[in-house]
Amino acid sequence: MKKNASDISIGLVSVSDRAYEGSYPDLGIPALKDWLASALTSPYWVETRLIPDDREQIQKTLHELVDEDRCSLILTTGGTGPARRDQTPDATLAVGTREMPGIAERMRQISLHFVPTAILSRQVAVICERPDHAALILNLPGRPAAIRQTLEGVRDKNGTIIEPGIFTAIPYCIDLIGGPYIETNEAVCKAWRPQKETS
Repeated sequence: MKKNASDISIGLVSVSDRAYEGSYPDLGIPALKDWLASALTSPYWVETRLIPDDREQIQKTLHELVDEDRCSLILTTGGTGPARRDQTPDATLAVGTREMPGIAERMRQISLHFVPTAILSRQVAVICERPDHAALILNLPGRPAAIRQTLEGVRDKNGTIIEPGIFTAIPYCIDLIGGPYIETNEAVCKAWRPQKETS
């Protein structure tokens, strides 16, 4: 299948010393792939990286995904806590040109519905800008369930979303930074865009 200019490239980065060393299987990238497959209806391509908790390696990987792979959206998983080896937010801030604090705040709000330790998360969201290209970079949790909850939102016992997840606003953000148009499966995540005014 040939990639078209209108297809979005999405970088998926799992940051884990133990998964990188083979001590246990990586669960982050499979969880991200599964969620994207259920949520996106427009064509997309993924670039995956499994790397250790090393700040320089994380920064290098993010730069490569922006500059070489031309990703418009990069989702990281893992390494966002207060432990000394958790370096993902620090590396993400180093490569970003503008911070998107509202997204990070929303991630923690959603996670607090499920775990009180969400307040310990240092997740950030940034835009990384180049003269002819930009990418939105988001730090997601490490657990597969938390990844889905953060992206998708909070559902009631009947499965109805009662608080939207962060991905509701992501397609519009990609529009604003000049990236490809993203459409979603509304049963999983309804993308929000402002209605066009009619004269």
